[in-house]
Amino acid sequence: MAEEHLFEVYQKKLRERMNDIADSVSTGSAKSYDEYQHMVGTINGLAVAERELLDLVEAMKKGEE
Repeated sequence: MAEEHLFEVYQKKLRERMNDIADSVSTGSAKSYDEYQHMVGTINGLAVAERELLDLVEAMKKGEE
């Protein structure tokens, strides 16, 4: 199904962005506590978006059965 490919590509992009920011956090690139909080919040938001996407894909698969 074409939608599944789209979802996989989008999930990969979310995961790559999350990992890039996590790498930055782990190497101490935040110049202030506010910047650190923003980075961690962005990671959290991306994780929520990824979970919602995975739940949507699962619901779609169940609907096909």
